[in-house]
Amino acid sequence: PYEREKEYKVNYKDVILPHKFYADFIVFDKIILEVKAVSGISDEFGALAINYLKVSKNKLALIVNFGELKLNYKRIILDKKGEQWNKK
Repeated sequence: PYEREKEYKVNYKDVILPHKFYADFIVFDKIILEVKAVSGISDEFGALAINYLKVSKNKLALIVNFGELKLNYKRIILDKKGEQWNKK
């Protein structure tokens, strides 16, 4: 099961900010899936995925890019110590 364009409200110091995040897909209520078709996965996409993880309280995000010659993806795990990038 998945949910498309999941909306997340941003809570900062017990105040709901007017800005919202919209994740491409949420899979099994645990995995954020961002789908791209660009020439490369930039750090900006990683930072955005980390923000999604923080507001959703999820631990795993995948950025999948179909815009290169080969399928490319990055796996981002958010743990208690901070962010950890893994590329496979």
